[in-house]
Amino acid sequence: MLYFIQQDTIAQTAQDTAAVSEEKTLSIFDLLLSGGIAGQIIILILFILLFAAVYIYFERLFAIKSASQVDKNFMHQIKDSVSNGNIESAKMRCSQADNPVARLTEKGISRIGSPLEDINTAIENAGRLEVYKLEKNVSILATIAGAAPMIGFLGTVIGMVIAFHELATSSGQAQMGLLAEGIYTAMTTTVAGLIVGIIAYIGYNHLVVKTDKVVHQMEATAVDFLDILNEPA
Repeated sequence: MLYFIQQDTIAQTAQDTAAVSEEKTLSIFDLLLSGGIAGQIIILILFILLFAAVYIYFERLFAIKSASQVDKNFMHQIKDSVSNGNIESAKMRCSQADNPVARLTEKGISRIGSPLEDINTAIENAGRLEVYKLEKNVSILATIAGAAPMIGFLGTVIGMVIAFHELATSSGQAQMGLLAEGIYTAMTTTVAGLIVGIIAYIGYNHLVVKTDKVVHQMEATAVDFLDILNEPA
C-alpha cells in the first residue's frame, strides 16, 4: 500500500511539474496578444508598417536590378552609329534597350548639333528624372525605420502608464494580472518596433547602395557619350 501511495505521489508531482512548465511556456503569438488592447493596436500598426516596408523593398529592388542591366556592347554600337552619321539607328538602339542608361543616351543623341554644354545640360536633367524614378518610395523606408521604434516606445509608455495607474488606484493591492498586462504592453511593443525599424533600416541602406551603383553607371555613360561627340571627325 505504501508503495502505491509513493507512486501516486511521484506521478502527481510529475504532473504538477509538467503543468508548471506548460504554464511558463509562451508562444510568440500569445506574447503579442497578451499586452491588452493598447498593445494589440500598436502591434497591428507595426505589422502594417512591416508589410509596407517589405513590399517597397522588393518592388524597388527588382526595379533597380532591371535598370542596372545594360548590354556591354551598347556604347560601342552607339559610337559606331554616331560616327557613321546614322542617328536614327542610334535612337532605335536606345529605345530597344529601355533602361536609364539608354534613355540618357537617347536624350543626348536627340541634341546632337547643339553646343556640347546644352547637350550636357539635357543629359543632366534627364539623369535627375531617372534618379527620381529609381528612388521612388525609398524615402518611405527611411520613415518607417525611424517611426517604428518610436511607435514601439509609445507602446512602452502606455504600458507603464497602465501598470502605474493600476498601482495608484489599488492602494498597493494591485492585481498581478493587470500589472503584467501593462508590462507586457511595454515590452512587446518595444521589441516589435525595434524589429520593424531594423528591417526597414537595412532595406533602405541596401536600396541606397544599389541606386548609387546605377547612378554611377549613368554618369560613366554620359561621360563616354560626350567623349564620342568630342572625338575629331
